[in-house]
Amino acid sequence: MPTVEKQQHKSAALPLALAYAALIVYASLYPFADWRDQGIAPWAYLSASWPKYWTGFDFAVNVAGYVPFGFLCALAVLRTRQDASGWRAMLRATLAGAALAFAMETLQSYLPARIPSNVDLGLNTSGALLGAMLAAGLERLGAVAHWSRTRSQWFVDDARGALVLLALWPFALLFPAAVTFGLGQVFERLEVAISEWLLDTPFIDWMPLRQFELEPLVPAAELLCVMLGALVPCLLAFLVTRTVVRRAVLLPLTLLAGIGASALSAALSYGPEHAWAWLGLPVQVGIATALVAGMLLLGAPRRLCAALLLLGLVIQLSLLNQAPESAYFAQTLATWEQGRFIRFHGLAQWLGWLWPFAVLAYVVAALSRRSKPQPEGNGARH
Repeated sequence: MPTVEKQQHKSAALPLALAYAALIVYASLYPFADWRDQGIAPWAYLSASWPKYWTGFDFAVNVAGYVPFGFLCALAVLRTRQDASGWRAMLRATLAGAALAFAMETLQSYLPARIPSNVDLGLNTSGALLGAMLAAGLERLGAVAHWSRTRSQWFVDDARGALVLLALWPFALLFPAAVTFGLGQVFERLEVAISEWLLDTPFIDWMPLRQFELEPLVPAAELLCVMLGALVPCLLAFLVTRTVVRRAVLLPLTLLAGIGASALSAALSYGPEHAWAWLGLPVQVGIATALVAGMLLLGAPRRLCAALLLLGLVIQLSLLNQAPESAYFAQTLATWEQGRFIRFHGLAQWLGWLWPFAVLAYVVAALSRRSKPQPEGNGARH
């Protein structure tokens, strides 16, 4: 791969690998409670015998869970180091996966609810190796260099943060919200959490009392929230896309990704027969309005897109945080906690809470720094 291509922009593979590592930590150590020294060496599991109870599903999950991590780590090495070879990237990614798996299994020794396993350690390491081999194979076939050229043609040089946020958006939608695409609804939960922290302390009297109970959004407000929630990631994509034509391609793809993630969320939570139950009239009109608004803004300057994105986020967060949580929250939580989603529902919910605020921080930071002139095409201007 030519050196110049690696120096043109920062790779999104590294922050995505770190985000995926956070998912592994969450899944491995959930529920982060009842930590205690059980009187054995934390690495004693390394010499344990073959587990008495195991299933093919457990084996597959332990391998598959580390494949993306190994892939992203190897890709990060290939895309950021000028002297990196496929073998070196594979070695570093596999070692990173083995180190992470060893740390997780060792820490599980302090959690009575979890059982550390040398088999899991081997399977996790194998998964990281498979992912690294996949990345090295794609690099050998020229796919990594092709993606680098494609990214340079489609996106501005400093697009890493936006691309990471766009990649995380569908995952943030997996935990159902009160309003479709309504991420960042934290007021009620934050109010309860602060009250619990301050309970039995003199500071509880400092808590302001709300005069009225939170009321569900009226259909017009729900429609506006859906429209803004769908439009925000589209505007985020517009910020880092070079040309109007490419914006026009990304606009429907972004909306389809959000629709697909919402349908998957409903199917996982309430059953496949309810996968499209959330797609009521206000949601349909909101998505259609977002599509029309996105089409009208295809040629808008980047700074205008950034300003509209910030305005839309502030309005949506203000409306959402004046409404209560979904009436189906308790049912959803029970469904996820009783099934195989127990290790992931909390992480998805945290992503849903924090994603809009991460976008706010990213856009404000992008506007505050002096950006380098980017090659523009067909009217997408700063």
